[in-house]
Amino acid sequence: MKYTCYGHSCFAVEIMGKKILFDPFITHNELAAKVDINAIEADYIFVSHGHEDHTADLVALAKRTNATVVSNFEIVTWAGKQGIEKLHPMNTGGKWKFEFGTVKCVVAHHSSSLPDGTYGGNPMGFIFMTDEGNFYYAGDTALTLDMELIPGISSLDFAILPIGDNFTMGIEDAIAAAELIECDKIIGVHYNTFGYVKIDTNEAKMQFIDAGLELILPEIGSTIEV
Repeated sequence: MKYTCYGHSCFAVEIMGKKILFDPFITHNELAAKVDINAIEADYIFVSHGHEDHTADLVALAKRTNATVVSNFEIVTWAGKQGIEKLHPMNTGGKWKFEFGTVKCVVAHHSSSLPDGTYGGNPMGFIFMTDEGNFYYAGDTALTLDMELIPGISSLDFAILPIGDNFTMGIEDAIAAAELIECDKIIGVHYNTFGYVKIDTNEAKMQFIDAGLELILPEIGSTIEV
């Protein structure tokens, strides 16, 4: 499975020939200045919650690519009011079989409001179960014992977890989360974008190694095989 990093918590995976983008926040991220947003293609855009650092480029990208936006009911309703036509509402605990595989929405403990200040519904994480592999994107979340349920839903090939602390889990809690979800290959997101989430990446990798885990921190704009 191909994973492309666009900075902060924005990334894309390609599954069964479908391009799936997550939490689009690029044009307002100085670290992603070299990313050409007009070159990004997407068949689906999944949004974990409504905060601007996860939705800033949602409307522009969805309209240009004609992607289907998948998120909670409130965010999908808001997106429709912005002129986005292809929409799929979901909510925590639900699952749906898409053309590329099945997605189940799970709990994320965080907050959620949209860029215009309106209510953004409950944050969510996503478990993807596909013929090309299974993964968990936690979205912005605290460490929670709800993560213990995930191994019963799917055996994971990798997981995408926030590691920047302050607003989400930090390194120690992300290690604990990796143990709860029984996944030893972790891709870190939501770090180094701005002052509140600056981390020492070398130290973070060493802490994961000491715990018997792998922390992958791709360069912005790079594509890796996972």
